[in-house]
Amino acid sequence: MPALDYDEVTAFLGEWGPFQVSIFLLLSLSTVPNGYTGMAMVFLADTPSHRCRAWHPNGSAAAVSHAAPLEPDTGPGSAASGCLQFRRVNDSSEEFSNSTEPCTGGWDYSSERYYSTIVTEWDLVCRDAWKVPLSLSIFFLGVLSGSFISGEMSDRFGRKIVLFATMAIQTACSLVQVVSNSWEMFCVFFFFTGVGQISNYMAAFVLGSELLGRNLRVIYSVLGTCVFYALGYALLPLCAYLVRSWRLLLTVLSLPGLLYIPLWWFIPESPRWLLSRGRVQEADAIIRAAARRNGVTPPDVIFQESDVLISENGESQSSYTYMDLIRTKKMRNITLLNSVIWFIITISYFGLSLSTPNMNGDPYLNCLLSALTEVAAYILAWLLLKVLPRRALITGPLLSAGLVLLLTHAVAPEYGAVTVVIAMAAKLGVTAAFSVLYISAVEQFPTVVRGMGMGVCSTCSKIGSTISPFFPFVSHYDKVLPYVLMGVLTVVAGLLSTLIPETRGIPLPEDISQVPSLNWCCNSATCRAKNQGTENTHKCQSAI
Repeated sequence: MPALDYDEVTAFLGEWGPFQVSIFLLLSLSTVPNGYTGMAMVFLADTPSHRCRAWHPNGSAAAVSHAAPLEPDTGPGSAASGCLQFRRVNDSSEEFSNSTEPCTGGWDYSSERYYSTIVTEWDLVCRDAWKVPLSLSIFFLGVLSGSFISGEMSDRFGRKIVLFATMAIQTACSLVQVVSNSWEMFCVFFFFTGVGQISNYMAAFVLGSELLGRNLRVIYSVLGTCVFYALGYALLPLCAYLVRSWRLLLTVLSLPGLLYIPLWWFIPESPRWLLSRGRVQEADAIIRAAARRNGVTPPDVIFQESDVLISENGESQSSYTYMDLIRTKKMRNITLLNSVIWFIITISYFGLSLSTPNMNGDPYLNCLLSALTEVAAYILAWLLLKVLPRRALITGPLLSAGLVLLLTHAVAPEYGAVTVVIAMAAKLGVTAAFSVLYISAVEQFPTVVRGMGMGVCSTCSKIGSTISPFFPFVSHYDKVLPYVLMGVLTVVAGLLSTLIPETRGIPLPEDISQVPSLNWCCNSATCRAKNQGTENTHKCQSAI
C-alpha cells in the first residue's frame, strides 16, 4: 500500500489562511522566552568590580583602599586587586605589611551597574569564580538532556502535550530559582529549566512544520521560530537595563510563561502525528476545524481509517532505531558530518553571545546589538535562500565569520570598538549559517529517521553549548584568545561544510535508500549529473 501523501490530501486548506496565520504566530510567540532564558545569565551572573573588605579591630567592616595591593596578582578574578589584600602586621593593628593574602573578610562590590547578581549574592569571585561559567554549563547540560529525550517524548506522547508540559516546567523552575537560598539550589533548578527550554522549542518547531504546508515550512523555521527567538533575546537587555536586581529580573522574565496557558485551546495536535498513531478520526476533526477557519469546504472523506504514515518499503517509523543512523555508509556520513558541524558552530554561536559583557562599551547595548544582529541574520538568510544553494549559505558565512574572528588578534587594545564590530560581523555569519544548517539537515535525513537524526544533531550541539561558557571565561587571561579559538573552530566548520550535499529543490528523502551522498566530488562533472539517472552518476554514488 503506498504511503499517504499528507500535503496532497490537505491541499484544499490552501497555503496562507486564518488557520495557518494563527498557528504561525502562536507557535512563534511560544519561542520568545527561549531567547532570553539561558542568555539572562549574561546579566544575572555578571561580575561587578570588587575589592577585599578590610576589618577593623573592633569588628566593624569598612572598605579600606590602602589595604589592597595596587597591582593585581596572577589568577582569574584578581584584576584590580579584587582577590588579594595586604597582610596585617598583627590582629590588633591596622598597619599592613608588604606581603599579600586572599580576602579574609569578604568583598565589597560596586553598585554602579547592578544592585545584585548571583555573584554578589553568593560571592562567586576569586577562588569561586569558576562557578559562574559552570552555572550556565549546568543549564546547557539540562538542554542536552532535554534534546536527547524530547524527540522520543514528542513521538510517544504527542507534540502538543510535550510543548505545554515543558513550557510549564521551564516557567515553574525559573520561578523557583527566584527564591533560591544557595548557589547549589539555583543550579539544580537551572538544570530543569534547560530541560524544559529545549524540549518546548523542539516541540514547537516540529508541530509548526507538520501543521503548515510545505511552502510555509522554510518561512516558519526562519522568520517564525528563529526571528521570534531573537526578539526574545532582544527583550533581555531592555529588561535588564530597567531591573538591576537579579531576583526581580528573573521574576520579570519568568512570569510571561503564564500567559501561554490559554494557547492550549488554540493550538491543535499534529494531524500527522495522530495518523502515525492510528488516530484517524481525531486527525480528521482537526483538519475539518481548520477548513472552517479558512472558509473552505472539505471533501466528504479526508482520511481513510486505513491511512497511516509509513515509509515506501511499508515499514512503520517505529521499527527504526538510532542504529539506523550509522548502519549504512551514506547514512553514517550524513550523521557524523552534521553532528560535528553542529557541535562546532554552537560553540561559536554561544561563545559570541556570552562574550557581550567582556566587550568594550556598554554591556546592555552590546547585548542588544547582538540580538538585532541575529534578527538581521535570519532575515538575510531567508532572502538568500530563495536564490542561493543551501551549501553556499552555510560555507560562505562560516568561513567569513571565522576569518573575521581571527582578525581580532591584529586589533590594538585601544580600538575596542573595532573588536565589537568584528564580533557582531562574525555573529551575523554564524547565525545565518546556523539557520540554514537546520533546514539543510531536515532535508538530508530521510523521513523514517528524521526525528532521531535531528535529535542527534541537537544533542551534539548542546554538548558544544555546554563547553561554550568557558570560552568567555578564558578572557580573564587574554581578551583576544576566546575570539581566536572560536575563529579557528569556525573556519574548520566552514571547510567541513563543503562536504554537505546540496538539497535545494530536491524532494525530501523518505527512506534510508534515498539518502544523498556527501559532496566528495563536487568538482566532478559526473557527480554534478546526480539525480539525472546517468550511468556515471550511479558509479560516482557507488564510489562514495
